[in-house]
Amino acid sequence: MKRVLITGMSGTGKSAVIQELAARGCRALDLDTPEWSHWVDAAPPDGLTPAEGQDWVWREDRVRDLLSTPRDGPLFISGCAENMGRLFPLIETVILLSAPVDTIMARLTARSADGYGSTAKERRKVGELIAMIEPLLRQAAHHEIDTTGPVPATVDEILRLA
Repeated sequence: MKRVLITGMSGTGKSAVIQELAARGCRALDLDTPEWSHWVDAAPPDGLTPAEGQDWVWREDRVRDLLSTPRDGPLFISGCAENMGRLFPLIETVILLSAPVDTIMARLTARSADGYGSTAKERRKVGELIAMIEPLLRQAAHHEIDTTGPVPATVDEILRLA
């Protein structure tokens, strides 16, 4: 079983890509959900967290079990969390989704009120995190895809790379 992580900053299209992969019959899971991730306390001066005094991390035991369970066919997971690097040994391919900051901000502004990045304060934080975190994600990624095009084209490229 090939395990593929689709990562990127908020607003790059991870959730839309996972939904499209699932619609095409692929085993595809969004790890940016309470089943797979949760908020933990973080030091208030930590500038790398999405919320002041809180960080969004994978539930490592659950994700490790998911990645360790043998299956037929590829497994696509998406998410971005401070602790995801600890599970890289279980992942064969890391694909970074990226987009220009203006595109990301427009997508975040269009989110519903309960979606991360829907407030001006969260969007400012996302802008800061893009500058700090995206270069680190780029170093860890095997491939990078610009997601300014349609979601089906992005998924076609992911399937080609995977």
